[in-house]
Amino acid sequence: MSAGLLGRYESACADLGCVGPAASVGEKLLAAWSEPGRAYHGVSHLEACLARFDEVREFADRPDAVELALFFHDAIYDTRAVDNEARSAAWAREALIAGGAPGEAIDRVVACIMATRLSAEPVDPDARLMVDIDRAILGADREEFDAYERGVREEYAWVDEEHYVTARIGVLERFLAQRKIFKTPACARFEGAARANIARSVATLGAR
Repeated sequence: MSAGLLGRYESACADLGCVGPAASVGEKLLAAWSEPGRAYHGVSHLEACLARFDEVREFADRPDAVELALFFHDAIYDTRAVDNEARSAAWAREALIAGGAPGEAIDRVVACIMATRLSAEPVDPDARLMVDIDRAILGADREEFDAYERGVREEYAWVDEEHYVTARIGVLERFLAQRKIFKTPACARFEGAARANIARSVATLGAR
């Protein structure tokens, strides 16, 4: 992990209550986040999530757990798999147990990671904040959102165009169908831009 990210990861581990060494896991995390093929879900996504978290940290009940969850939430990312969140959560649990973190804190980290599944409906405030941070890209400015859409398509380059368009429209329309895309007051400001971005993307995909 870059020096800055590695130091932040180690500090987050200490804040959570880890007493064992964390650097070796941090280096493995950087290697995972830096794997080839991560056109969007790479180190820049992790850094963006942490930056957004810094803006809303005060809204978290357990900011230490949310921060560690962000480090692990896309640590395992395989577009051909359906259990990335579960595997990332398992890695976090294993690493934090080895580091001596309290069981209750580990459970919170795992719950936040699992909340990022598209099918999840988190009710815990920290899990909701975690999800909102992860999907804040939906409410980014047009240029950044369009780069995100291109990145996702690149990550699914192995899927033929027809099937990708159908599946991607389905994912985006699930967001539009929600009464609120963002479930926390801390991220409510992204709602309008997100709906505009998603509707535009759906229209663009539908026209292909």
